[in-house]
Amino acid sequence: MLAIIGSSGCGRDSLLDVITGRDHGGKMKSGQIWINGQPSTPQLIRKSVAHVRQNDQLLPNLTVRETLAFVAQMRLPRSFSQAQRDKRVEDVIAELRLRQCANTRVGNTYVRGVSGGERRRVSIGVQLLWNPGILILDEPTSGLDSFTAHNLVRTLSRLAKGNRLVLISLHQPRSDIFRLFDLVLLMTSGTPIYLGAAHHMVQYFTEIGYPCPRYSNPADFYVDLTSIDRRSKEQEVATMEKARSLAALFLEKVQGFDDFLWKAETKELHAGTYAVRSQTLPQDVDCGTAVKPPGMIQQFTTLIRRQISNDFRDLPTLLIHGAEACLMSLIIGFLYYGYDVKPLSFVDTSALLFMIGALIPFNVILDVVSKCHSERSMLYHELEDGLYSAGPYFFAKVLGELPEHCAYVIIYGMPIYWLTNLRPVAKLFFLHFMLLWLVVFCCRTMALAASAMLPTFHMSSFFCNAFYNSFYLTAGFMINLDNLWIVPSWISKLSFLRWCFSGLMQIQFNGYPYTMQIGNFTFSVSGDEVSSGGWEFSIQGLLRAQHPWELTKRPCPQMVAVMDLNSHPLYAIYLIVIGISGGFLFLYYLSLKFIKQKSLQDW
Repeated sequence: MLAIIGSSGCGRDSLLDVITGRDHGGKMKSGQIWINGQPSTPQLIRKSVAHVRQNDQLLPNLTVRETLAFVAQMRLPRSFSQAQRDKRVEDVIAELRLRQCANTRVGNTYVRGVSGGERRRVSIGVQLLWNPGILILDEPTSGLDSFTAHNLVRTLSRLAKGNRLVLISLHQPRSDIFRLFDLVLLMTSGTPIYLGAAHHMVQYFTEIGYPCPRYSNPADFYVDLTSIDRRSKEQEVATMEKARSLAALFLEKVQGFDDFLWKAETKELHAGTYAVRSQTLPQDVDCGTAVKPPGMIQQFTTLIRRQISNDFRDLPTLLIHGAEACLMSLIIGFLYYGYDVKPLSFVDTSALLFMIGALIPFNVILDVVSKCHSERSMLYHELEDGLYSAGPYFFAKVLGELPEHCAYVIIYGMPIYWLTNLRPVAKLFFLHFMLLWLVVFCCRTMALAASAMLPTFHMSSFFCNAFYNSFYLTAGFMINLDNLWIVPSWISKLSFLRWCFSGLMQIQFNGYPYTMQIGNFTFSVSGDEVSSGGWEFSIQGLLRAQHPWELTKRPCPQMVAVMDLNSHPLYAIYLIVIGISGGFLFLYYLSLKFIKQKSLQDW
């Protein structure tokens, strides 16, 4: 076990980034990275190196055993039987001392689950499942109490004795943790100050004139010794000069050693070198290059089962979404309730249909964007580790949300239809419900695409809000479509709210005689003419023939004539909404495929 210690900004994270082949730490200007005698490549890193990040990236509503089991399905080779996968999961649970909480939810800041130390061990277990040769941990003790941190490092020390190389980065470990290390690398400003056995560190600094005071923690004392003090310009220059001299002295002492390890005595040189170099990294025969990893179908089935299991155990969120849909439905429904005897006017009916298709999707957009960004960090790291590819995740994400989507639309759409006394025909209700289902789904796809394209929640929310408002204003209800100039006119052609409104109007009016009254005159007009607006001129002609003076006294419903809602047949409207949804889904897939799904903290 090699511990990399040093003050903040010493270069620990950049060194780990370079070793693991990530671009956060920059590119190598000199030197090489070799793994088991082979030059490092991205493929070799994925097969040999497991990286446990500082923040736990786990789904909170799955148990410890389920979390490891789902990873085992995606990470272990196809040749593994289910019994072998289950055994590997149980072995990791036993090795990390997780038996007592194996059936407890993982949890997070908002969901009660296992303790912080147990959650950190679950993150380690996720990487241990495929038996890597190198295990790299980025500040694994951060946020843990001293007892839990000590137990965690003891576990890592035991893992290192099982023929693994454990690389751990820490700030200033306490003394009992420091004694567990085999090797220590002390850094400052990206330069090594000491690299050698942990129990020889005090001896090395004593020989160069910096003995550790009695009863002091060597890690604390020597990290403080090599830290850069930036409280004033003079102190910064003095401490940097001291750090440079210590770094130059160390490089001078290890100049003749190929491994750059400082040895306490010459007689230990060969033994120490042999001990380090003879530990070839373990290669799991089942996970070697000749064995194929799980295919895309297996990745898809595992991912969709994992998503459904996690989502449907989040009962508070499901209840809130259900209550939200039900409350919105009842508010709109009771607003228009009681018109079974006297039918709604055309203006009221068109306003109702527009609200049905335009109000609830915005809540769906915010929910989807928030959920996607809460999972974005985990998605980024799992894609980076090669746990699965973008294709299976894309299909699992889209299809895995359909059960919740269907329940949401049913809870919202059914009460409104009957409370507002819309046409009680089974066929029309089905057409109405399917169009509403497609529009809400289209909103989901827009939110998914925005969440994958943009790095932060605020940027995605702004993008969706801007598009949704543009689609809302150009849907044909707020403004005359014929009066739009060219840019809003093109936006209206992409507005799924416009096509929803047009389709709902056709469903309610086409093929159904509509009765309207102007003054003392009652007219029965074909619903097709109402939705297209062509009926206005026949009414005007009739009024001119019998009471010409009434034209100046009774306003004619001008908005009807400009809606032009019969410009496309109903089946074409369904196809247009499906096409818009397909376009957003295509953008979502391209974003997953070609844009790194970094979370806010990774940017």
